[in-house]
Amino acid sequence: MNPNPIEELRKFVSNDDFTKLARIDNRKLYSFVLEFINLCNPETVSVYDDSKEDIERTRRAAIENHEEAKLAIEGHTIHYDGFHDQARDKKNTKFLVPPGTDLGPELNSIDREQGLAEIREIMSNIMRGHHLHIKFFSLGPANSPFSIPALQLTDSAYVAHSDNLLYRQGYQEFLKKGSEARFFKFIHSQGELKDAVLGLKVSKNIDKRRIFIDLEEETVYSANTQYGGNTIGLKKLAMRLAINRASNEKWLTEHMLVMGVHGPDNRMTYFTGAFPSMCGKTSTAMIEGESIVGDDIAYLKNIDGKTRAVNVESGVFGIIDGINPDEDPIQWETITTPGDVIFTNQLVTEDGKVYWNGKPGKVPENGVNHSGEWYPGKKDADGNEITPSHKNARFTFKIDTLDNVSKEVHSPEGVPVSGVIYGGRDSDTSVPLKVAFDWAHGIIMYGACLESETTAATLGKEGVRVFTPMSNLDFLSLPIGKYIQNNLDFGKHSTQPPDIFAVNYFLRDKNGKWLNLKNDKKVWLKWMELRVNSEVDGIKTPTGLIPKYQDLKRLFFELFKKEYSMEDYIIQFTIRVPENLAKLERMEKIFKERVTDVPDTVFRHIAEQKARLEEAREKSGDYIPPVKF
Repeated sequence: MNPNPIEELRKFVSNDDFTKLARIDNRKLYSFVLEFINLCNPETVSVYDDSKEDIERTRRAAIENHEEAKLAIEGHTIHYDGFHDQARDKKNTKFLVPPGTDLGPELNSIDREQGLAEIREIMSNIMRGHHLHIKFFSLGPANSPFSIPALQLTDSAYVAHSDNLLYRQGYQEFLKKGSEARFFKFIHSQGELKDAVLGLKVSKNIDKRRIFIDLEEETVYSANTQYGGNTIGLKKLAMRLAINRASNEKWLTEHMLVMGVHGPDNRMTYFTGAFPSMCGKTSTAMIEGESIVGDDIAYLKNIDGKTRAVNVESGVFGIIDGINPDEDPIQWETITTPGDVIFTNQLVTEDGKVYWNGKPGKVPENGVNHSGEWYPGKKDADGNEITPSHKNARFTFKIDTLDNVSKEVHSPEGVPVSGVIYGGRDSDTSVPLKVAFDWAHGIIMYGACLESETTAATLGKEGVRVFTPMSNLDFLSLPIGKYIQNNLDFGKHSTQPPDIFAVNYFLRDKNGKWLNLKNDKKVWLKWMELRVNSEVDGIKTPTGLIPKYQDLKRLFFELFKKEYSMEDYIIQFTIRVPENLAKLERMEKIFKERVTDVPDTVFRHIAEQKARLEEAREKSGDYIPPVKF
């Protein structure tokens, strides 16, 4: 008879920690923990519950283990990833798939048995001399039809500390569900460490960095990396697991913010929104005067015919670039006052203050950052200038610390969704704001056909226009065609599917000048709120409905006391026919050559939009001002 794994675990943990494990009636959990303690061979092991004492213990460990260092402001710490470990590693992030499984050419995969053998070899004794943290979380609010329990094993106190800020504690969920818990599993090791600045340690063996995702066992393996996108398993790695589960259960896991926009007479209207990294997602979710529910990942379900959504997380892992008190007052308040905040890959001056790119005031003359000792004009080995703060530098904090957090942020029932927003970096094609003709048109033309110019959030070149359906290509765990069909089907099961909008904060004129200010998005949000409540009309164009000038003029004045000119309206909302047709050609080529099992309706919608654009061009030319419609 096989020994009871819980009894085997007794020799690795203290009596108190053994009791914490034994209270959870789940043999599968015991077996998983025992397997990876034996494989990874940590020196010591701790088990954490939901107590404040255990949460604080994790935070202290991050400092004591030299993964974070204290900053001048109380509660603030700095963490550095290695110089070449500061973005998601797409190349080495792979799905483990059994023979005969095809996820399509866009998804990186490896034979499951081969991948398991490789990752087990890499993880063998990888935690020697390290401390293993065993932690329990809930993806989505606790006691909710949305919630998924999650088990995290990591030898990084920084990752454990980040998880505590980003996710709801889940030990009680495991106790309640016991042997019935269908939980996600995460095993991470930062691997062998080397010295970095401020006495901190970073992952050494980046050549052996691996992030493997096993959909069959709903398990994520991560090794030889510290960067949050590769290691904070409950974030985008768990998202891949959830997309697969959602596909099987007919709901959606999306790369979306969730927010409430305030309307007339104290009305609150909720939106979700999908934007690639560094495309305005967090700044939209946190916009002053509105209410944030979440800034990154959402679960959406049709409940009693109505679309509802929750924030999977309970914290913010945001890019910090140009944040200032005038344009970002809510974020500024949180990251400049005492509290539990982790800064990652910024410049730190001698007095313990942190500087990020674009922070108000003079750029420091020196300090330390991810490259070591820093000074203005410092260059890397390829001759590229090293900025004070890395372009993908981050901050991490609890969402409840924000002044504009919604009272529904932890609601087990979620919030009713009236609108879905898609946005990306588009310098020359789409107008700043439009609304789809119907659910299918929006899902296909705004979601499935989403392109965005690349940023520093992923390894590789910046400024390249890439295909990123629903802003989710990097995180899909099923073929793109099936994912699109799932989204189309989801709308069919709602008695009143949300309206679908597209926004573009990055449109430029022919001289490269931005056509909108950073906070113009406030106006777009207010117009969308009025639109879903049937209080404003739109002008029909070949690509969707756009706002009327008088409505935007009124909103600009109400919000900013600004006179919004007809000239600005015309240049912003002119339909650029050649660029739109070129995009449709790119999309048609992609769907024919790179995507399998594309729903026929995708090609039909592309053809119909082409026809509308061609007809408009025959009547009004290549560049059609809104007053022509």
